[in-house]
Parts: sequence; structure tokens; C-alpha cells
Amino acid sequence: MHPELEPFESGSLERPDGNRIHWETSGNPTGRPALYLHGGPGSGLGAGGYRRRFDPAQYLIVGLDQRGCGRSTPWAIDDLDALDTNTTQTVIADIEALRERLGIESWLVHGVSWGSTLTLAYALAHPDRVTEIVLVAVTTGARRELDWITEGVGALFPEAWSAFAAGVPDGVRVVEHYAGLLHHPDPAVRVAAAERWDEWEATHISFDLGSPVGPLHPNARHRQDFATLVTHYWANDCFLGPDEILSRAGELAGIPGVLIHGRRDVSGPVVTPWELHRAWPGSRLEVVEDEGHGGPTEMLIAQRAIDSFAARL
Repeated sequence: MHPELEPFESGSLERPDGNRIHWETSGNPTGRPALYLHGGPGSGLGAGGYRRRFDPAQYLIVGLDQRGCGRSTPWAIDDLDALDTNTTQTVIADIEALRERLGIESWLVHGVSWGSTLTLAYALAHPDRVTEIVLVAVTTGARRELDWITEGVGALFPEAWSAFAAGVPDGVRVVEHYAGLLHHPDPAVRVAAAERWDEWEATHISFDLGSPVGPLHPNARHRQDFATLVTHYWANDCFLGPDEILSRAGELAGIPGVLIHGRRDVSGPVVTPWELHRAWPGSRLEVVEDEGHGGPTEMLIAQRAIDSFAARL
């Protein structure tokens, strides 16, 4: 990986609806622009480890905390009445507003997990603004992927899934049930639902890592914000049409893409990037046999792909 580095500039992009989007830039101020889109929805940029996947001498590295999380304000849990304005389309509009604010014509886009869905949706909406795409732990936001991660994968963890799905009425999607709980007027109900959601995600992620893990987020407030955003997006099929990204993947022809995925990713089986690769002319699929959802080898391959795009110029 490239050396650790800190941003040389950061700011807050004010949006018309009152959201303030935190952004940061690092690397070479006159370098080749590159955008990083984090996972979740709701994970945020975190400690900034993503910067190490970009050569700081070659790239102007841009990161943003997507609306409702990280250092952007307000958090989703602090403005539940406005959550309906947090959609894939409004986040894409935030990205475009930031691109214009920074005076960038086009950029390489690198996304991880949910960030890969957002990257693909952004590229389909603004193909002239995307020079290359590098994705890790590939998702497309399709209904079958969302039902798998909340229901189907329960076949591997029946004990944990039974507790997770307890109380869900027959015929109701688990994710829709939790989205409702996380909007409940009683704060105690919302907190309890967020804790159960975090326990379930930690369970299937632990299979990827090969050992049990603790809470995925550092405190109860982070866990609640993450669960609120994830269930909001997933209950609404990521605000995309049925199989929208896969059905339109042919439109990405001409944009070079690298798809990187772990064979042991039980949270998101490798069939997703495989189908995307088959539908996207000019894409390359890299499967890491002994890793799960975004392991270190996958990140190293992403770094090398990003380096290789810089070397083409």
C-alpha cells in the first residue's frame, strides 16, 4: 500500500435541502482526479485508510461522507422526518455538486461494497464524468442481493438468523420490518433494533474473516445511524429499478473497469460481479479465492489497478 497521508484540504458542501456534505482532498493538488465512495450505506470515510490505495504523487484524491453519516450533517437518526430525501439520486446530485465545487472535469471512481453500487449508478447517470472504475466487494443493489444478505444467507447461520428474524410477520421482508422499527416513535425500540441489526451483520461478516467479531461500529449511536440508513436504502431497493444496473451495464462500454471480489464472500456471492462482468464490455474480473468481503488482498489488487490507470497517461 502507499504511505499514510492526511488531507491537505477539507470542507463542507451546503446543499439546498439543509444537508452539509463533508469532503476532503489529499495527494497531489494538480494530480489526476480520483473519487472514493464508501460502503454502508452509512459507514462514512472512517479513519481514511482508503487514501493508501492511491499514489499520492499521481492522484488528487477526493473523499466524501455521504449524506446522513460520518462528518456530514445532520445524521439520519437526527432528522428521521427528512430521511425520504436521502436517496441514491440525491447522493449522486451531491457528488456532482462536489465535482463542480472542486473544478474537476472527470475522475476515476473507486467504490467498495455499497460504494460499488453507488459508483455504477453514478457512472450510468454521468458517463462522461467517469474515466475508469475500480470496485471491491461488488454489489449492484438488486432485490435478490438484498434478500440474500438479510434472509437467504440465514441458511448458513440458522441460530443467529432465527433471533434476528424473530417477530417479523409472515409475508413481510425482514429488511422492511427493521426499517419500520428504526422509525418507531419509541427511542428504546429503535436502539434495540439497531443492536440486533449490528449483531446480524457481524455474524455473516465473521464468516468472511474466519473468526468472531464484536460490534461493527464503535458505539450505539453509530450502530443506530448505520442500521437506519442501510434499512432505508435496502427496503427501497436502493432507489433503483428492478435489476437496473445489470440490465444497463452494456452502457458502461468504453469505461474501463476492474471488479474485485472474494470467493468466500458469503454476504455477497461472486455471482454478482461475474454477471456484471459478462454484461460490461471492457471490464475485468479478479476473484480472490481465500478472502471474503473486502479483504487485504482485494484492497492490494485495487491499489495496483488504480496505479495501472495512472501509468497509462
